[in-house]
Amino acid sequence: METLFSVAFIFCSAFTAGVQGDSLTILQAPEYVSFQKGDWPISGEKIPDMVALTMGFSVQEDLSWPGLRAGQLFQRPRANVLVVVRGVDSLALPQNVASYPLENPVPFNLDSVAETVHSLFAEDTPVVLQLAPSEERLYMLGKANAVFEDLPVTLQQIRSRLSQDGSVLASLPLNSLNRNAEADLLFLSEVQVLHDITALLQRHRHLAQDHSPDLYSLELSGLEELGRRYGQDSPQYRDATAILANVLQKSNPGSPYNLAYKYNFNYAVIFNIVLWLMIILALAVIVISYNLWNMDPGYDSIIYRMTNQKIRLD
Repeated sequence: METLFSVAFIFCSAFTAGVQGDSLTILQAPEYVSFQKGDWPISGEKIPDMVALTMGFSVQEDLSWPGLRAGQLFQRPRANVLVVVRGVDSLALPQNVASYPLENPVPFNLDSVAETVHSLFAEDTPVVLQLAPSEERLYMLGKANAVFEDLPVTLQQIRSRLSQDGSVLASLPLNSLNRNAEADLLFLSEVQVLHDITALLQRHRHLAQDHSPDLYSLELSGLEELGRRYGQDSPQYRDATAILANVLQKSNPGSPYNLAYKYNFNYAVIFNIVLWLMIILALAVIVISYNLWNMDPGYDSIIYRMTNQKIRLD
């Protein structure tokens, strides 16, 4: 089964200057977006440019970073997901494409990338969602307004969602976490938002089949609050870290029916280019062959003009 998120970025940072271990982890990427494994640091302020390049957009300044190689011309990710996790140096994500150290982890946003997506694909109304539950900061564009109209975004709405049927509290191993504590509740609320976004995207899988790339950006600070409240050596912090890593690592199961792969949305474009080019070449060969066959070599050809010369004998 084709995954909905063609590219997923997990960015783990404490947002504190001088903290060693801040990292950028590429959790998932298609074959045509090539990340090279290596210990190449990248600055936090360059993350938006890197996201733009993976989506096939140009940037104002060249990104001289060897971790990302040029991709294919006719393919771009159908969706790009950036998850910013504050308050943790690293997460146990064994199934990843590559991981890089992050230097100068300054706060950033993907507003410039969102504006580019909207300007280039305004008629297709792409999905653009940027959400920070702890700050109740929300930015939606295009089809996101219809898809996520029922998504709880304020802390009060999310906490109400936790008390409803189908919430993550019924399935998560809380262990040392207390659903009544303020810091614990903030973390659980963010996990609930991740769960609800995934459920809505599964319900609207057709959005990934259109021509416009989608953009998702989430900023999570629940772990940061748990570390401040209990300490990073506390069982609450360790349990929360394990839960978040497990949630982020999950992916959709494959299809049990051995179905053929789905055609890329550029298939029709490439097929028409090749088809009409072959038709034009075939017609050109037929016309040229017909004219050569019916040509009068005595009057029409260059052979006549070069050989029809009188030889003068003195």
